[in-house]
Amino acid sequence: MARTPRHGEHHLIGRIGWLRAAVLGANDGILSTGSLILGVAASNVDRHSVLIAGIAALAAGAMSMAAGEYVSVSSQSDAEQADLDRERAELDDFGPAEHDELAQIYVGRGLTPALAAQVAEQLMAKDALEAHARDELGISEISTARPIQAGLASAAAFSAGAATPLLAAVLVPAAWLEAGVALACLVFLALLGAIGARTGGAPIGKAMIRVTFWGALAMAVTAGIGALVGRAVG
Repeated sequence: MARTPRHGEHHLIGRIGWLRAAVLGANDGILSTGSLILGVAASNVDRHSVLIAGIAALAAGAMSMAAGEYVSVSSQSDAEQADLDRERAELDDFGPAEHDELAQIYVGRGLTPALAAQVAEQLMAKDALEAHARDELGISEISTARPIQAGLASAAAFSAGAATPLLAAVLVPAAWLEAGVALACLVFLALLGAIGARTGGAPIGKAMIRVTFWGALAMAVTAGIGALVGRAVG
C-alpha cells in the first residue's frame, strides 16, 4: 500500500503579529524621521540642527511606538482574558449547554449532528476551555495578543528605520542633504515594502509602489511646510 508522502507546511499566519508591528515600526521610522529631517532642512537651518532634530525624532519615536503598541495590544490581551474568564465560568455552570453550543459550531462547519456532538465531547474532555476559546471565541496560540513582544518589535523596528535617513544626513554633503535623505528614504521604503510582502506572501511590486508613493507624498508635504515656515520666521 502506497504511503502518502509527508511534507512540511509553513503557514504565514503565524508571522502576522510580529510582522505587522515590525513593518509598521520600520516604515514609521523611515518616514517620520526622514520627513522631519527634510522639513527642518528645508527651513534653511544648519546641519547641526538637522542632526539634533533627527536624533530626537529617533529616540522619541521609538519610545512612542513601544508604548503605543504595548498599550494597544495590552487592551486586546485584557479583552481576551475577560472573555476566557467568562467562558471558564460558563463551562463550570452550564457544561451541557456549552457542549451543545460547541457541537452546533461544528454542525455549521459541515459535520453531521451526531459526529459534531462526538467531536465536541472529545475535545472538551481534553481541554474544554481551549476548545471553546479556539472555536467559539477565535482565540488561539497563533493569534493571541503579546504586548511585550509587539512593543519591543515596534521600538526596534522604528529605530532601525529611523537610522536610515539619519545616517544619510550624516554622510551626504550639505549641498545635497535634502536630495540624499529623500532618495535614501525612498530606496529603503521600497526595500521594506518588498521584504514585508515577501515575508507575508503578498505581491511584491504592489507593496513597493504603495509604500514608495505614500512615502514620497508625505516627505514632499513636510518639506514644503518646512520651507514655508522657514521663510515666514526667517
